[in-house]
Amino acid sequence: MNQHLRPSRPARARRLRLRTTSIAVGVALAAGPVPLLAAAPASAAPAKHVDDFNGDGYRDLAVPYAHDGLGSITGGAVLITYGGPKGLTSKKQVIHQDTAGIPGVGEQNDRFGAVLDSADLNRDGYADLIVGNPSEEVGPTPVGSVTLVWGSAKGLSGGTSLPRKGGGAHGGFGSDIATGDFNGDGRPDIAVVNAGDVYLYRGGFAKAGGLGKISKYDRVGQGWHSDTIAAGKVTGDAKTDLVVLGVRGVGSAFRTEAWFLKGAAGGLTSGPVKVIDSKKARQGLDAAIGDFDRNKYGDIAIGNPHASDRRGAVVVWYGTSSGPGSKSATFTQDTAGVPGVAERGDEFGASVAAGDANGDGYADLAVGVPAEKIGTRTDSGGAHLFLGGKGGLAGSRSTEISKALPGVAGDITAYDSLGYDVRLRDLDRDGRAELAVSVPGENTVRILPGAKGGVTGTGSSVLKEAGPGLPE
Repeated sequence: MNQHLRPSRPARARRLRLRTTSIAVGVALAAGPVPLLAAAPASAAPAKHVDDFNGDGYRDLAVPYAHDGLGSITGGAVLITYGGPKGLTSKKQVIHQDTAGIPGVGEQNDRFGAVLDSADLNRDGYADLIVGNPSEEVGPTPVGSVTLVWGSAKGLSGGTSLPRKGGGAHGGFGSDIATGDFNGDGRPDIAVVNAGDVYLYRGGFAKAGGLGKISKYDRVGQGWHSDTIAAGKVTGDAKTDLVVLGVRGVGSAFRTEAWFLKGAAGGLTSGPVKVIDSKKARQGLDAAIGDFDRNKYGDIAIGNPHASDRRGAVVVWYGTSSGPGSKSATFTQDTAGVPGVAERGDEFGASVAAGDANGDGYADLAVGVPAEKIGTRTDSGGAHLFLGGKGGLAGSRSTEISKALPGVAGDITAYDSLGYDVRLRDLDRDGRAELAVSVPGENTVRILPGAKGGVTGTGSSVLKEAGPGLPE
């Protein structure tokens, strides 16, 4: 979630998807007694929003801090911008491993904040931040770490380390994170990628370190390596489902697949698999879940920026009551109705996000195209917004977004990589999701308001000193 852009650009760790019902799932439970859980105050109610860190009813935004390594900050940091009635405010906070109460010490090779997700883990009315640092070192060995940073009335304060399970050196614990109530018990759980496997940490969580049992998920005997994950509700029941993107060895070759894991009382159960690339291993793919056709079942969108000589593509795997079914669709910049032309190296689908931008009840899909050429400006970058509707997504209901959109501040500049990451969320509580688009070439995020037609540049704002990634 885990929380949860390209090798030639800033490093990025993010989600995955795959699997079929016939594939066995290996599950290993954590040994030893489960610690006692700390109860939330009797008057507390879980936070309404999974990203309202100070409990004021407004959503906040956490992003990697662009000034990593400058001044007294070493090893990565997170910039939190707090929300208010009109959206994001001027109230900000920076958290890193040398912040009082945060476990660990900032070190030169760390990437604290490379992966971010959030949930009200201890159900005290304040959302908590889950921070991945896949390069965290134990002695000279990089193994990774995950830190829970606790919300409060004054904002985020203090942290607890999530115990690392599985993997050895270079395991990359925390290389991706997703949150949700996967077993339907009313308490948030955390899914974490480590060393090619997915680990499910069941809630509840406590500042003192309490948590439920831990399970490991792998496609046993399938030569499978989990890479990225995304959480959401596909089957329409009360439990959160998980999609895992990764690589499977088939003979002497490798292929990229999406593996669906259905939420269940016992944790997660193995579901169908969809092949995303039948011939090559693709890592760092992004996925998002949203009900694009409003049939009460979540649909899975999977971005593959490597497709067709990095022209890119997005596969939409439509949901049913039992999970993703046989219906799917593929979108590129050459799909009828989609603005632009698919060109080699565009990386359409480098990032994807779901949310209702126009407030019509259908989920919409934002797609990042960070290497898009705008005019004569190489790799200036852009994004597309596909509006949901009857039957799902369609090229005829898509629009193109870049700095050329009226109202979007800033010059169209080469190598901005706008669209490296995208997110859709309602920051001002008007019923329409704003589109957040990262612009790593200038260390900013553009926030575009939701509107009747999708999103608009009018009234857009700039979040400065922001790194390339956005939280799930």
